[in-house]
Amino acid sequence: MKLLSQLRTSSFQLALLYMVVFATSVFILLAFIYWRTAGFMTAQTDETIEAEIAGLAEQYRSGGVNGLITILRERVARDPNAKSIYLLTTDDSVKLAGNLETWPGESHSSETGWINFTLDESVGWNGPERLARARIFEVQGGLRLLVGRDVDDLTNLKKVIEAAINWGMGITLALALLGGFLMSRSTTRRIEVINSTSRRIMNGHLSLRIPTRGTDDDFDQLADNLNRMLDRIVYLMEGIRHVSDNIAHDLRTPLTRLRNQLENTLITVDDDEAREHVGRAVAEADQLLATFNALLRIARLETRGNTADMKPVALDELVADACELYEALSEEKDQEFRQSMQPGVVIDGDRDLLFQMVSNLIDNAIKYTPEQGVIEVNVRRDNADAVFEVRDSGIGIPDDEKDQVFQRFYRVGKSRSLPGNGLGLSLVNAVAEIHQGRIVLTDTYPGDDMPGLTTTVYIPAQRRKSKRQKAIENNTVDGASENGDSRDQ
Repeated sequence: MKLLSQLRTSSFQLALLYMVVFATSVFILLAFIYWRTAGFMTAQTDETIEAEIAGLAEQYRSGGVNGLITILRERVARDPNAKSIYLLTTDDSVKLAGNLETWPGESHSSETGWINFTLDESVGWNGPERLARARIFEVQGGLRLLVGRDVDDLTNLKKVIEAAINWGMGITLALALLGGFLMSRSTTRRIEVINSTSRRIMNGHLSLRIPTRGTDDDFDQLADNLNRMLDRIVYLMEGIRHVSDNIAHDLRTPLTRLRNQLENTLITVDDDEAREHVGRAVAEADQLLATFNALLRIARLETRGNTADMKPVALDELVADACELYEALSEEKDQEFRQSMQPGVVIDGDRDLLFQMVSNLIDNAIKYTPEQGVIEVNVRRDNADAVFEVRDSGIGIPDDEKDQVFQRFYRVGKSRSLPGNGLGLSLVNAVAEIHQGRIVLTDTYPGDDMPGLTTTVYIPAQRRKSKRQKAIENNTVDGASENGDSRDQ
Protein backbone atom coordinates (compact mmCIF):
# COMPACT_ATOMS: atom_id res chain seq x y z
CA MET A 1 0.00 0.00 0.00
CA LYS A 2 2.84 2.36 0.76
CA LEU A 3 4.26 1.78 -2.74
CA LEU A 4 0.85 2.42 -4.30
CA SER A 5 0.48 5.66 -2.37
CA GLN A 6 3.96 6.64 -3.53
CA LEU A 7 2.94 6.03 -7.16
CA ARG A 8 -0.12 8.28 -6.73
CA THR A 9 1.88 11.31 -5.62
CA SER A 10 2.04 14.33 -7.88
CA SER A 11 5.85 14.36 -7.67
CA PHE A 12 6.03 10.80 -9.05
CA GLN A 13 3.53 11.63 -11.79
CA LEU A 14 5.60 14.68 -12.72
CA ALA A 15 8.75 12.52 -12.78
CA LEU A 16 6.87 9.98 -14.91
CA LEU A 17 5.91 12.70 -17.38
CA TYR A 18 9.53 13.85 -17.53
CA MET A 19 10.58 10.22 -18.07
CA VAL A 20 8.17 9.90 -21.02
CA VAL A 21 9.49 13.12 -22.60
CA PHE A 22 13.10 12.07 -21.99
CA ALA A 23 12.54 8.54 -23.32
CA THR A 24 10.80 9.90 -26.41
CA SER A 25 13.73 12.22 -27.08
CA VAL A 26 16.22 9.37 -26.65
CA PHE A 27 14.16 7.13 -28.95
CA ILE A 28 14.01 9.78 -31.67
CA LEU A 29 17.77 10.36 -31.36
CA LEU A 30 18.62 6.64 -31.53
CA ALA A 31 16.19 6.12 -34.41
CA PHE A 32 17.86 8.94 -36.33
CA ILE A 33 21.32 7.46 -35.65
CA TYR A 34 20.13 4.02 -36.79
CA TRP A 35 18.51 5.44 -39.91
CA ARG A 36 21.64 7.36 -40.84
CA THR A 37 24.00 4.44 -40.02
CA ALA A 38 21.97 1.72 -41.74
CA GLY A 39 21.22 3.97 -44.69
CA PHE A 40 24.90 4.85 -45.07
CA MET A 41 26.00 1.18 -45.02
CA THR A 42 23.29 0.20 -47.53
CA ALA A 43 24.22 3.09 -49.80
CA GLN A 44 27.89 2.14 -49.57
CA THR A 45 27.05 -1.45 -50.62
CA ASP A 46 24.98 -0.18 -53.56
CA GLU A 47 27.80 2.13 -54.64
CA THR A 48 30.25 -0.81 -54.57
CA ILE A 49 27.92 -2.85 -56.79
CA GLU A 50 27.46 0.10 -59.16
CA ALA A 51 31.22 0.50 -59.39
CA GLU A 52 31.64 -3.18 -60.26
CA ILE A 53 28.92 -2.91 -62.90
CA ALA A 54 30.65 0.10 -64.43
CA GLY A 55 33.95 -1.83 -64.55
CA LEU A 56 32.32 -4.88 -66.14
CA ALA A 57 30.58 -2.68 -68.70
CA GLU A 58 33.96 -1.24 -69.67
CA GLN A 59 35.40 -4.75 -70.03
CA TYR A 60 32.42 -5.74 -72.20
CA ARG A 61 32.92 -2.78 -74.51
CA SER A 62 36.61 -3.52 -74.92
CA GLY A 63 36.62 -7.36 -74.98
CA GLY A 64 33.08 -8.34 -75.89
CA VAL A 65 31.33 -11.34 -74.44
CA ASN A 66 34.47 -13.41 -74.21
CA GLY A 67 36.26 -10.64 -72.34
CA LEU A 68 33.31 -10.30 -69.95
CA ILE A 69 33.30 -14.05 -69.27
CA THR A 70 37.05 -14.03 -68.69
CA ILE A 71 36.95 -11.17 -66.16
CA LEU A 72 34.03 -12.75 -64.28
CA ARG A 73 35.91 -16.05 -63.94
CA GLU A 74 39.03 -14.21 -62.75
CA ARG A 75 37.06 -12.31 -60.11
CA VAL A 76 35.36 -15.47 -58.85
CA ALA A 77 38.74 -17.19 -58.61
CA ARG A 78 40.26 -14.25 -56.68
CA ASP A 79 37.31 -14.18 -54.20
CA PRO A 80 37.24 -17.60 -52.47
CA ASN A 81 34.90 -16.24 -49.74
CA ALA A 82 32.38 -15.25 -52.41
CA LYS A 83 31.79 -11.74 -51.07
CA SER A 84 30.99 -10.68 -54.65
CA ILE A 85 28.13 -12.44 -56.47
CA TYR A 86 28.08 -12.87 -60.27
CA LEU A 87 25.92 -14.69 -62.79
CA LEU A 88 25.98 -14.29 -66.57
CA THR A 89 23.44 -16.28 -68.61
CA THR A 90 21.91 -16.37 -72.05
CA ASP A 91 18.33 -15.31 -72.55
CA ASP A 92 17.24 -18.93 -72.03
CA SER A 93 19.04 -19.03 -68.61
CA VAL A 94 22.11 -21.03 -69.70
CA LYS A 95 25.00 -20.19 -67.36
CA LEU A 96 28.10 -18.69 -69.02
CA ALA A 97 30.04 -17.54 -65.93
CA GLY A 98 29.68 -16.68 -62.22
CA ASN A 99 29.48 -18.32 -58.80
CA LEU A 100 25.69 -18.92 -58.90
CA GLU A 101 24.02 -21.73 -60.85
CA THR A 102 20.53 -20.30 -61.37
CA TRP A 103 18.65 -17.07 -61.03
CA PRO A 104 16.99 -16.12 -57.74
CA GLY A 105 13.22 -16.19 -57.68
CA GLU A 106 11.62 -13.33 -59.60
CA SER A 107 9.54 -12.53 -56.54
CA HIS A 108 12.64 -10.85 -55.10
CA SER A 109 13.12 -8.46 -58.00
CA SER A 110 12.10 -4.79 -58.06
CA GLU A 111 11.34 -2.30 -60.82
CA THR A 112 14.79 -0.70 -60.48
CA GLY A 113 16.54 -4.05 -60.98
CA TRP A 114 17.71 -4.30 -57.34
CA ILE A 115 16.91 -7.54 -55.54
CA ASN A 116 17.48 -8.99 -52.06
CA PHE A 117 17.65 -12.77 -51.81
CA THR A 118 19.10 -15.66 -49.86
CA LEU A 119 22.14 -17.60 -50.98
CA ASP A 120 21.00 -21.21 -50.62
CA GLU A 121 20.56 -24.41 -52.62
CA SER A 122 17.84 -22.87 -54.78
CA VAL A 123 20.47 -20.75 -56.56
CA GLY A 124 23.16 -23.43 -56.53
CA TRP A 125 24.95 -22.09 -53.45
CA ASN A 126 27.14 -24.68 -51.69
CA GLY A 127 28.02 -22.77 -48.54
CA PRO A 128 25.92 -21.78 -45.53
CA GLU A 129 22.86 -19.66 -46.13
CA ARG A 130 23.61 -15.96 -46.35
CA LEU A 131 21.86 -12.80 -47.40
CA ALA A 132 22.78 -11.00 -50.61
CA ARG A 133 21.86 -7.87 -52.52
CA ALA A 134 22.31 -7.59 -56.30
CA ARG A 135 21.28 -5.79 -59.47
CA ILE A 136 20.14 -7.39 -62.72
CA PHE A 137 20.40 -5.77 -66.11
CA GLU A 138 20.35 -6.79 -69.77
CA VAL A 139 23.56 -7.01 -71.80
CA GLN A 140 23.57 -6.53 -75.57
CA GLY A 141 23.13 -9.79 -77.47
CA GLY A 142 20.33 -11.10 -75.23
CA LEU A 143 22.58 -11.78 -72.25
CA ARG A 144 21.56 -11.16 -68.60
CA LEU A 145 24.02 -10.20 -65.90
CA LEU A 146 23.63 -10.27 -62.11
CA VAL A 147 26.14 -8.41 -59.96
CA GLY A 148 25.79 -8.41 -56.18
CA ARG A 149 27.40 -8.50 -52.75
CA ASP A 150 27.11 -10.69 -49.68
CA VAL A 151 25.32 -8.44 -47.13
CA ASP A 152 24.97 -11.01 -44.34
CA ASP A 153 27.53 -9.18 -42.20
CA LEU A 154 25.75 -5.89 -42.87
CA THR A 155 22.41 -7.42 -41.85
CA ASN A 156 23.90 -8.87 -38.68
CA LEU A 157 25.41 -5.48 -37.87
CA LYS A 158 21.97 -3.88 -38.27
CA LYS A 159 20.53 -6.47 -35.90
CA VAL A 160 23.27 -5.70 -33.38
CA ILE A 161 22.50 -1.98 -33.66
CA GLU A 162 18.76 -2.64 -33.28
CA ALA A 163 19.38 -4.80 -30.21
CA ALA A 164 21.65 -2.12 -28.75
CA ILE A 165 18.94 0.48 -29.35
CA ASN A 166 16.30 -1.72 -27.69
CA TRP A 167 18.53 -2.41 -24.70
CA GLY A 168 19.45 1.25 -24.53
CA MET A 169 15.78 2.24 -24.50
CA GLY A 170 15.01 -0.36 -21.84
CA ILE A 171 17.89 0.76 -19.63
CA THR A 172 16.95 4.41 -20.19
CA LEU A 173 13.34 3.74 -19.16
CA ALA A 174 14.44 1.71 -16.13
CA LEU A 175 16.90 4.37 -14.98
CA ALA A 176 14.37 7.13 -15.61
CA LEU A 177 11.73 5.22 -13.65
CA LEU A 178 14.15 4.59 -10.79
CA GLY A 179 15.27 8.21 -10.81
CA GLY A 180 11.66 9.40 -10.85
CA PHE A 181 10.80 7.10 -7.93
CA LEU A 182 13.80 8.26 -5.88
CA MET A 183 13.13 11.91 -6.67
CA SER A 184 9.43 11.60 -5.81
CA ARG A 185 10.31 9.68 -2.65
CA SER A 186 12.63 12.45 -1.52
CA THR A 187 9.99 15.06 -2.30
CA THR A 188 7.24 13.02 -0.65
CA ARG A 189 9.30 12.66 2.52
CA ARG A 190 9.62 16.40 2.90
CA ILE A 191 5.93 16.90 2.13
CA GLU A 192 5.03 14.20 4.66
CA VAL A 193 7.07 16.03 7.31
CA ILE A 194 4.99 19.13 6.63
CA ASN A 195 1.74 17.11 6.62
CA SER A 196 2.49 15.20 9.83
CA THR A 197 3.52 18.37 11.66
CA SER A 198 0.42 20.14 10.37
CA ARG A 199 -1.81 17.30 11.60
CA ARG A 200 -0.27 17.46 15.07
CA ILE A 201 -0.73 21.23 15.11
CA MET A 202 -4.39 20.79 14.10
CA ASN A 203 -4.79 18.35 17.00
CA GLY A 204 -3.77 21.09 19.41
CA HIS A 205 0.04 21.09 19.58
CA LEU A 206 0.27 24.76 18.64
CA SER A 207 3.83 25.07 19.92
CA LEU A 208 5.16 22.77 17.16
CA ARG A 209 6.79 24.20 14.06
CA ILE A 210 7.68 22.65 10.70
CA PRO A 211 11.40 21.73 10.63
CA THR A 212 13.69 23.07 7.91
CA ARG A 213 16.99 21.78 6.48
CA GLY A 214 18.73 25.13 6.20
CA THR A 215 19.10 24.79 2.41
CA ASP A 216 16.78 27.76 1.73
CA ASP A 217 15.13 25.82 -1.08
CA ASP A 218 11.42 25.95 -1.99
CA PHE A 219 10.42 23.60 0.83
CA ASP A 220 12.38 25.59 3.40
CA GLN A 221 10.75 28.80 2.20
CA LEU A 222 7.31 27.16 2.39
CA ALA A 223 8.05 25.87 5.90
CA ASP A 224 9.27 29.33 7.01
CA ASN A 225 6.12 30.97 5.66
CA LEU A 226 3.90 28.41 7.38
CA ASN A 227 5.80 28.82 10.65
CA ARG A 228 5.44 32.59 10.50
CA MET A 229 1.74 32.15 9.76
CA LEU A 230 1.42 29.83 12.78
CA ASP A 231 3.21 32.37 14.97
CA ARG A 232 0.70 34.99 13.85
CA ILE A 233 -2.26 32.66 14.48
CA VAL A 234 -0.99 31.77 17.96
CA TYR A 235 -0.50 35.47 18.69
CA LEU A 236 -4.09 36.22 17.64
CA MET A 237 -5.42 33.24 19.58
CA GLU A 238 -3.58 34.40 22.69
CA GLY A 239 -5.19 37.82 22.21
CA ILE A 240 -8.63 36.20 21.93
CA ARG A 241 -7.92 34.09 25.02
CA HIS A 242 -6.95 37.18 26.98
CA VAL A 243 -10.13 38.90 25.83
CA SER A 244 -12.14 35.84 26.89
CA ASP A 245 -10.46 35.85 30.29
CA ASN A 246 -11.23 39.54 30.67
CA ILE A 247 -14.84 38.92 29.69
CA ALA A 248 -15.02 36.08 32.18
CA HIS A 249 -13.61 38.33 34.91
CA ASP A 250 -15.55 41.48 34.06
CA LEU A 251 -18.94 40.19 32.89
CA ARG A 252 -19.62 36.75 34.29
CA THR A 253 -19.43 37.85 37.91
CA PRO A 254 -21.82 40.82 37.41
CA LEU A 255 -24.16 38.54 35.48
CA THR A 256 -24.15 36.05 38.33
CA ARG A 257 -24.82 38.83 40.85
CA LEU A 258 -27.66 40.11 38.67
CA ARG A 259 -29.15 36.64 38.47
CA ASN A 260 -28.91 36.19 42.26
CA GLN A 261 -30.50 39.56 42.90
CA LEU A 262 -33.35 38.68 40.55
CA GLU A 263 -33.81 35.39 42.37
CA ASN A 264 -33.90 37.20 45.74
CA THR A 265 -36.39 39.64 44.29
CA LEU A 266 -38.50 36.72 43.10
CA ILE A 267 -38.68 35.46 46.68
CA THR A 268 -39.77 38.80 48.14
CA VAL A 269 -42.31 39.81 45.45
CA ASP A 270 -45.94 39.06 46.37
CA ASP A 271 -47.70 40.15 43.19
CA ASP A 272 -48.25 37.18 40.82
CA GLU A 273 -47.74 39.21 37.64
CA ALA A 274 -44.50 40.72 38.97
CA ARG A 275 -43.29 37.28 40.06
CA GLU A 276 -43.92 35.99 36.52
CA HIS A 277 -41.88 38.84 35.00
CA VAL A 278 -39.02 38.36 37.45
CA GLY A 279 -39.08 34.60 36.87
CA ARG A 280 -38.70 35.17 33.12
CA ALA A 281 -35.78 37.50 33.80
CA VAL A 282 -34.12 34.83 35.95
CA ALA A 283 -34.58 32.28 33.13
CA GLU A 284 -33.06 34.70 30.62
CA ALA A 285 -30.12 35.31 32.95
CA ASP A 286 -29.62 31.55 33.29
CA GLN A 287 -29.69 31.22 29.51
CA LEU A 288 -27.09 34.00 29.17
CA LEU A 289 -24.84 32.38 31.76
CA ALA A 290 -25.19 28.95 30.10
CA THR A 291 -24.32 30.40 26.70
CA PHE A 292 -21.43 32.34 28.16
CA ASN A 293 -20.03 29.31 29.97
CA ALA A 294 -20.40 27.12 26.86
CA LEU A 295 -18.51 29.63 24.73
CA LEU A 296 -15.67 29.83 27.24
CA ARG A 297 -15.46 26.06 27.53
CA ILE A 298 -15.35 25.57 23.74
CA ALA A 299 -12.62 28.21 23.46
CA ARG A 300 -10.57 26.51 26.19
CA LEU A 301 -11.01 23.11 24.57
CA GLU A 302 -9.93 24.35 21.14
CA THR A 303 -6.93 26.11 22.65
CA ARG A 304 -5.92 23.19 24.84
CA GLY A 305 -6.23 20.68 21.98
CA ASN A 306 -5.54 17.05 22.86
CA THR A 307 -3.46 17.92 25.93
CA ALA A 308 -6.34 16.86 28.14
CA ASP A 309 -5.75 14.50 31.04
CA MET A 310 -6.04 11.21 29.16
CA LYS A 311 -6.72 8.13 31.26
CA PRO A 312 -8.36 4.77 30.50
CA VAL A 313 -12.14 5.24 30.48
CA ALA A 314 -14.70 2.43 30.18
CA LEU A 315 -16.99 4.01 27.60
CA ASP A 316 -19.82 1.53 28.20
CA GLU A 317 -19.91 2.34 31.92
CA LEU A 318 -19.72 6.09 31.32
CA VAL A 319 -22.61 6.00 28.81
CA ALA A 320 -24.64 3.79 31.15
CA ASP A 321 -24.25 6.43 33.90
CA ALA A 322 -25.42 9.16 31.52
CA CYS A 323 -28.39 7.06 30.40
CA GLU A 324 -29.41 6.51 34.02
CA LEU A 325 -29.35 10.28 34.52
CA TYR A 326 -31.46 11.09 31.45
CA GLU A 327 -33.82 8.12 31.43
CA ALA A 328 -36.19 9.86 33.80
CA LEU A 329 -36.35 12.88 31.48
CA SER A 330 -37.25 10.57 28.61
CA GLU A 331 -40.00 8.92 30.66
CA GLU A 332 -41.60 12.32 31.24
CA LYS A 333 -42.17 12.55 27.45
CA ASP A 334 -43.38 8.93 27.33
CA GLN A 335 -40.45 8.02 25.03
CA GLU A 336 -39.10 4.52 24.54
CA PHE A 337 -35.50 4.58 25.77
CA ARG A 338 -33.38 1.64 24.58
CA GLN A 339 -29.78 0.82 25.53
CA SER A 340 -27.22 -1.59 24.07
CA MET A 341 -23.79 -1.62 25.73
CA GLN A 342 -20.97 -3.88 24.62
CA PRO A 343 -18.82 -4.44 27.72
CA GLY A 344 -15.10 -3.83 27.79
CA VAL A 345 -15.01 -0.88 25.37
CA VAL A 346 -12.14 1.21 26.77
CA ILE A 347 -10.61 4.41 25.39
CA ASP A 348 -7.97 6.87 26.57
CA GLY A 349 -9.72 10.11 27.39
CA ASP A 350 -10.88 12.78 29.81
CA ARG A 351 -13.87 11.34 31.66
CA ASP A 352 -15.46 14.71 32.44
CA LEU A 353 -15.26 15.90 28.84
CA LEU A 354 -16.55 12.58 27.49
CA PHE A 355 -19.46 12.65 29.93
CA GLN A 356 -20.29 16.18 28.75
CA MET A 357 -20.25 15.01 25.12
CA VAL A 358 -22.44 11.97 25.81
CA SER A 359 -24.86 14.01 27.93
CA ASN A 360 -25.24 16.68 25.23
CA LEU A 361 -26.05 14.12 22.55
CA ILE A 362 -28.58 12.24 24.69
CA ASP A 363 -30.16 15.50 25.84
CA ASN A 364 -30.50 16.67 22.20
CA ALA A 365 -32.12 13.37 21.22
CA ILE A 366 -34.69 13.67 24.02
CA LYS A 367 -35.31 17.36 23.31
CA TYR A 368 -35.89 17.00 19.55
CA THR A 369 -37.84 13.73 19.67
CA PRO A 370 -41.62 14.10 20.14
CA GLU A 371 -43.63 12.28 22.78
CA GLN A 372 -43.90 8.50 22.38
CA GLY A 373 -40.81 8.58 20.15
CA VAL A 374 -37.91 6.13 20.24
CA ILE A 375 -34.35 6.77 21.42
CA GLU A 376 -31.57 4.20 21.17
CA VAL A 377 -28.13 4.52 22.76
CA ASN A 378 -25.47 2.04 21.66
CA VAL A 379 -21.85 1.42 22.57
CA ARG A 380 -19.76 -1.10 20.63
CA ARG A 381 -16.30 -1.72 19.30
CA ASP A 382 -15.70 -1.55 15.55
CA ASN A 383 -12.18 -2.79 14.69
CA ALA A 384 -9.82 -0.17 16.15
CA ASP A 385 -12.57 2.32 17.10
CA ALA A 386 -14.91 2.65 20.02
CA VAL A 387 -18.34 3.64 18.71
CA PHE A 388 -20.92 5.66 20.64
CA GLU A 389 -24.22 6.01 18.80
CA VAL A 390 -27.48 7.86 19.57
CA ARG A 391 -30.49 7.14 17.35
CA ASP A 392 -33.76 9.04 17.63
CA SER A 393 -37.05 9.40 15.75
CA GLY A 394 -37.15 13.17 15.96
CA ILE A 395 -37.24 16.00 13.43
CA GLY A 396 -33.78 15.20 12.01
CA ILE A 397 -31.38 17.52 10.18
CA PRO A 398 -31.55 18.21 6.41
CA ASP A 399 -28.62 16.77 4.44
CA ASP A 400 -27.45 20.20 3.28
CA GLU A 401 -27.17 21.38 6.91
CA LYS A 402 -25.42 18.38 8.47
CA ASP A 403 -21.98 19.93 7.95
CA GLN A 404 -23.04 23.31 9.34
CA VAL A 405 -24.58 22.28 12.67
CA PHE A 406 -21.11 22.07 14.27
CA GLN A 407 -20.65 25.83 13.80
CA ARG A 408 -21.22 28.01 16.83
CA PHE A 409 -24.75 29.40 17.23
CA TYR A 410 -25.99 27.57 14.13
CA ARG A 411 -29.49 26.19 14.57
CA VAL A 412 -31.56 24.16 12.12
CA GLY A 413 -34.70 25.94 10.97
CA LYS A 414 -37.00 23.28 12.46
CA SER A 415 -35.47 23.71 15.94
CA ARG A 416 -35.47 27.50 16.25
CA SER A 417 -38.74 27.42 18.21
CA LEU A 418 -37.19 25.14 20.86
CA PRO A 419 -34.93 26.39 23.67
CA GLY A 420 -31.20 26.28 23.01
CA ASN A 421 -28.21 28.38 21.97
CA GLY A 422 -26.71 26.40 19.06
CA LEU A 423 -23.54 25.53 20.98
CA GLY A 424 -24.22 21.94 22.01
CA LEU A 425 -22.87 20.23 18.88
CA SER A 426 -19.96 22.68 18.73
CA LEU A 427 -18.94 21.51 22.21
CA VAL A 428 -19.46 17.85 21.21
CA ASN A 429 -17.28 18.33 18.12
CA ALA A 430 -14.53 20.00 20.18
CA VAL A 431 -14.48 17.09 22.65
CA ALA A 432 -14.39 14.54 19.80
CA GLU A 433 -11.45 16.31 18.16
CA ILE A 434 -9.52 16.35 21.43
CA HIS A 435 -9.89 12.56 21.55
CA GLN A 436 -8.90 12.25 17.86
CA GLY A 437 -12.43 11.14 17.02
CA ARG A 438 -14.93 11.98 14.33
CA ILE A 439 -18.68 12.46 14.21
CA VAL A 440 -21.02 11.18 11.48
CA LEU A 441 -24.63 12.40 11.16
CA THR A 442 -27.15 10.30 9.21
CA ASP A 443 -30.92 9.94 8.98
CA THR A 444 -32.43 7.20 11.14
CA TYR A 445 -35.40 6.72 8.80
CA PRO A 446 -34.44 8.21 5.41
CA GLY A 447 -37.33 9.51 3.35
CA ASP A 448 -39.87 9.81 6.21
CA ASP A 449 -41.53 13.02 7.35
CA MET A 450 -39.76 12.49 10.67
CA PRO A 451 -36.40 11.07 9.48
CA GLY A 452 -34.84 11.18 12.91
CA LEU A 453 -31.12 11.59 13.48
CA THR A 454 -28.38 9.05 14.11
CA THR A 455 -25.24 10.58 15.64
CA THR A 456 -22.24 8.23 15.56
CA VAL A 457 -19.00 9.13 17.32
CA TYR A 458 -15.86 7.15 16.47
CA ILE A 459 -12.95 7.37 18.94
CA PRO A 460 -9.75 5.27 18.80
CA ALA A 461 -10.09 2.43 21.31
CA GLN A 462 -7.39 0.98 23.49
CA ARG A 463 -5.56 -1.93 21.88
CA ARG A 464 -6.69 -5.30 23.17
CA LYS A 465 -4.06 -7.02 25.25
CA SER A 466 -2.93 -10.47 24.28
CA LYS A 467 -3.38 -13.44 26.61
CA ARG A 468 0.34 -13.42 27.33
CA GLN A 469 0.30 -9.74 28.33
CA LYS A 470 -2.67 -10.36 30.63
CA ALA A 471 -0.91 -13.35 32.18
CA ILE A 472 2.25 -11.31 32.79
CA GLU A 473 0.21 -8.51 34.41
CA ASN A 474 -1.70 -11.01 36.58
CA ASN A 475 1.56 -12.64 37.69
CA THR A 476 2.97 -9.23 38.51
CA VAL A 477 -0.09 -8.33 40.55
CA ASP A 478 -0.08 -11.69 42.36
CA GLY A 479 3.62 -11.28 43.14
CA ALA A 480 3.03 -7.81 44.51
CA SER A 481 0.17 -9.08 46.67
CA GLU A 482 2.29 -11.89 48.07
CA ASN A 483 5.07 -9.44 48.89
CA GLY A 484 2.58 -7.16 50.54
CA ASP A 485 1.15 -9.98 52.62
CA SER A 486 4.58 -11.06 53.81
CA ARG A 487 5.39 -7.53 54.89
CA ASP A 488 2.13 -7.25 56.80
CA GLN A 489 2.89 -10.42 58.63
